[in-house]
Amino acid sequence: MRTKLITREGYQKLKDEIDFLWRKERPEITKIVTWAAGLGDRSENADYQYNKRRLREIDRRVRFLRKTLDGIKIVDYHPQQDGKIFFGAWVTLGNEDEKELKFRIVGSEEIYDRNDYISIDSPMARACLGKQVDDEILVRAPGGDITWDVLSIKYLPT
Repeated sequence: MRTKLITREGYQKLKDEIDFLWRKERPEITKIVTWAAGLGDRSENADYQYNKRRLREIDRRVRFLRKTLDGIKIVDYHPQQDGKIFFGAWVTLGNEDEKELKFRIVGSEEIYDRNDYISIDSPMARACLGKQVDDEILVRAPGGDITWDVLSIKYLPT
C-alpha cells in the first residue's frame, strides 16, 4: 500500500474533526440517546432512533479518520521547492483561450469541500509536478489533450 501524503494544514483539519466528533458531538448525542431511551418504547421513539444512528455515523467516521491518520505522511514546505511545482504548491495555469485555473496540489483526503484543491493523484497534478513558470503542461483528458502554461507557483508558509 502506498503512503498517503497530506499537508500539515490538512492533517490538523482531520485531527480537529476527530477531536470535535469525539469530545463534543458524541457526548452530546450520547446524552440525548440516554434521555430518549428512558422514555420507554424505543421502536417508536424518533429521538432515540435518529440519535442512535448519528452515534453510529460518528463512530464510523472517527474509526476512518484514525485509520487514515495512522497511514499518512505529512509533507512540509522546503525552500528547495521554490520555483518548481511540488506537493503543497498553489499553481496558476493559463491557456490560449485566456482561461485560468488556480489550485493547490494536496493529498486525496484534503480535496473534499474545496473547489480549489486537487489531488496529487489527479492527471492535472501529475502533469504539473516539477514544472516551472512559463513551462508548458500537456494534460491528457478523456475529451482530448489540453495544453496549459504555468503562470505562477506559490507555497504557503507553514
